[in-house]
Amino acid sequence: MSGAAIPLACPGNWPYLKRMAQPISTHQGMMAARPQGRVASMIVWSAATLGALAVLGAAALWFHYGTAVFFEMIAAGISACF
Repeated sequence: MSGAAIPLACPGNWPYLKRMAQPISTHQGMMAARPQGRVASMIVWSAATLGALAVLGAAALWFHYGTAVFFEMIAAGISACF
């Protein structure tokens, strides 16, 4: 390259350049980025199901092993993490 400026469009094609330089509406961009109601609902239901399964699992361990062993298992798990 010789270092000279290379025009991106022909100088006589101003209507093309003017049409291409219009601003993009931000309202349409914000509406497109918003998740659909079905997807958001599915995420919420999935999180609620996982939370319910965790509570049911904890209750099952509580009934199977008793309170003393249950709390010892929780304490051992927490101490293993830290």
